[in-house]
Amino acid sequence: MSNILIILYALSSLWAIYNVIMYGSRPTKSLSWLFTIIVFPFAGALLYYLFGINRRKFKFFRLKKSEIKDLYNLDNEDKLHEELECDFSSTQSKKLSKLIFNGTNLYASEGNKVAVLNNGEETFNAIFKAISEAEKFIHVQYYLFGKGELQDKFYELFKRKEKEGVEIRMIYDSFGSSSFSGRLKKRFREIGVKAYPMMPIRFGNLLFTLNYRNHRKIIIVDGKVGFIGGTNVSDNYIKPISDLGVWKDLHLQLEGPAVNSLQRIFVKDYHFASKKELLLDAKYLPAQKVQGTSPVQIVTSGPDSNQPVIMQQYIAMINLAETSIFIANPYLIPGRAVLQALIIAAQSGIEVNLLVPKEGDSTLVTYSMFSNFEEFLSVGINIFLRDCFSHSKVIIIDGKIASVGSGNFDYRSFEHNFESNAVIYDKKITAEILEEFKLECADATKLSYETFKNRPKSQKFLEGLVKFFSPLL
Repeated sequence: MSNILIILYALSSLWAIYNVIMYGSRPTKSLSWLFTIIVFPFAGALLYYLFGINRRKFKFFRLKKSEIKDLYNLDNEDKLHEELECDFSSTQSKKLSKLIFNGTNLYASEGNKVAVLNNGEETFNAIFKAISEAEKFIHVQYYLFGKGELQDKFYELFKRKEKEGVEIRMIYDSFGSSSFSGRLKKRFREIGVKAYPMMPIRFGNLLFTLNYRNHRKIIIVDGKVGFIGGTNVSDNYIKPISDLGVWKDLHLQLEGPAVNSLQRIFVKDYHFASKKELLLDAKYLPAQKVQGTSPVQIVTSGPDSNQPVIMQQYIAMINLAETSIFIANPYLIPGRAVLQALIIAAQSGIEVNLLVPKEGDSTLVTYSMFSNFEEFLSVGINIFLRDCFSHSKVIIIDGKIASVGSGNFDYRSFEHNFESNAVIYDKKITAEILEEFKLECADATKLSYETFKNRPKSQKFLEGLVKFFSPLL
């Protein structure tokens, strides 16, 4: 029996090692997988089979492009939207918007109104107000649609709006919203809500879906009002139901041409999830009017993208910064490219500030984040630790351009998750976001290089150990 196990272990390990060498995309990630395969007999090879194989080449990820690629074809843009396309005079904005356009076919548009929502109370008050005023349709997409007070409020509003003849469609991630099943899901469907899981975790497609999650948080109401950011439907945002306290997050309310970009993302994902409706009717992409003065560009990225656009967006913003960089993110586990970009910026005299929670919702993530802090601090990067859990995903450069969305600074967001950000090319709105950032920094603990480098050796050891696995988190 022992000989059979040894043979099986050797075969499974050799198979996994062969595939890592042949198809590994990055040396750091490949080395992490090799380490996992060797250190954990059988389990390492199984984990690689489930989470390490790049399945983008499978038809599972080609469906969205082949069937509805017209949604991202500029020939379908309404005339007014074309007229509102930004023609930036700033080289900085021009380069960033061009990069994003080439990766997404979504361009920066003038004429948007942007409202910054700084916490859960502000966010859900605005969302519920918009939903209550809906006349035609409500489109909702969340990673986590958790049970509790907020979900109950959505239910009551949806029930009322369905009776008024408003169409309601919803996409949710089957892993993040694992509790939204059975009776809870049936309750929403019984009142007429068309609710579908994105990449459902089922036995038949487990290997193709388990490692890829839809992490977007988007709402579109009547094609007039849109919401985007990092806030999930969870009571964590309105009351302290865990040791992490009330979660803090940043969300945006948009009106204007940028809402059509959000709608294109939703329609594409909804068709993929439902396998039924293709929402190409003009009522779902109405002609947009000027609603404000803010240039906005929506960024979308995922396993179906040709390029890791979210990662490219972040690296580009860091490289384009001239005076300052402010980053708030709960999962700051950058690869070498992002890490070096931040270090180069700091050593070039650019002020770099990082805001992260002191304790995360994952011990592995916390140790992995902290494993880079000594190197960051040694080059003059400022690191602020918040006592309460800050879930915001924000990057601001030079007080001129801000990005708010769902994309984290980790491999999962860069390579495995479907993500969406909004880039705001507006000094006024950026200043508002930056003011909130600085208020949070003032209420946080600033790390000292001398103190941090003398932390216990046990902590350093755990950080070093977890660092082996950071490319896999």
